[in-house]
Amino acid sequence: MADSAALSSGVRLVRTPTPRSRFEAGVKVALIAASLLSVLTTICIVGSLVFETYEFFQEVPVGDFLFGTKWSPTFAGEQASFGVLPLLWGTLYLSLIALMVAVPLGLLCAIYLSEFAKPRVRKVIKPVLEILAGVPTIVFGYFALTFFTPTILQGLGLDVGVYNALSAGLIMGLLVLPTIASVGEDAMSAVPQSLREGAFGLGANRMQVSLRIVFPAALSGIVAALVLGASRAVGETVLVLVAGGQTPNLGLNPTESFQTMAAYIAAQARGDIPAGSIEYLTIFAVGFTLFFLTLLLNFVSIRLVRKYRQVYE
Repeated sequence: MADSAALSSGVRLVRTPTPRSRFEAGVKVALIAASLLSVLTTICIVGSLVFETYEFFQEVPVGDFLFGTKWSPTFAGEQASFGVLPLLWGTLYLSLIALMVAVPLGLLCAIYLSEFAKPRVRKVIKPVLEILAGVPTIVFGYFALTFFTPTILQGLGLDVGVYNALSAGLIMGLLVLPTIASVGEDAMSAVPQSLREGAFGLGANRMQVSLRIVFPAALSGIVAALVLGASRAVGETVLVLVAGGQTPNLGLNPTESFQTMAAYIAAQARGDIPAGSIEYLTIFAVGFTLFFLTLLLNFVSIRLVRKYRQVYE
């Protein structure tokens, strides 16, 4: 009543800011600053990659880089070669081996945790998976190098070298598995219980409900989990550097040494090469290629998630 009377009389009310309103305004400013900082950081990273990559292509033709089949940038003179295809193939090849392990096992774990596991079992297994995802990758690398290759692979009679794609890819699959399992389980658990109850009411068993009702309904989240796992595999560095080797390879033999783009960047960025040299610029050219590859994966993920998205009320 007092406010309306003041307004009718033409008197303008001035509200005194309260401590709560000041705090909320401060939080809003902090959130905006954090968002702008992340955007600025991304722009700076992309800018540095683009600038140094441009300098690289001033000395190396784009066609030789994209379609060349030999990668030896540290050789002197005419023996130097800058074809990125062996690194690109090594990245995709090891990622494919890893996903052949992580995708079926991760999806089976997600289905079990979401549809079959009892609450007490789920409370134990899911934290263990999340702890596995938090183990440093260098631990996986030395596990592959010192145990999996000599004890498991060579113990089975396989003719594998100390550094090989098979060991690195299989252990990378175990590294990616928790990501796919956890995100996939969250997507399946978000499916409304009414869909399950309706299917059970029509006479479906638990397996049919899991595979024909829940899995298709959670497809967008599962696709996101798969693409997230693929991005994790493509960007893996230390594990491949320790166990996969440093040999650019266009072959198909998984018992041989391979090198990925991320592993090459880690191996070269040790301060052993002079800044501004062509060997130094290759780090940024390969980094920009890897950035474009992961960006493409994210774009595909967004399109697939939007295509198969299900909205429940």
